[in-house]
Amino acid sequence: MTTLPGRPISAPADAPACVTCGDVAVAATVAAVPAAGTAVVERGGAREEVATELVGAVAPGDVLLCHAGVALERLRGAEAGA
Repeated sequence: MTTLPGRPISAPADAPACVTCGDVAVAATVAAVPAAGTAVVERGGAREEVATELVGAVAPGDVLLCHAGVALERLRGAEAGA
């Protein structure tokens, strides 16, 4: 079976790795919303601006699953670490 770095290609859809490149998406908390379609997220003290078009409107405190400068999903409950 062909594998991505440590993961079989048939990894479950909810696996945190990107199917096309094998990189891992990370959960980050929205720190600010400077403009529609963008958010500044924070993780481990580092901040980065991400595009939010795929998840809709966000607010400070929301937890987003981010990869390559794009918010892919809004995490809730246990997924968000609540």
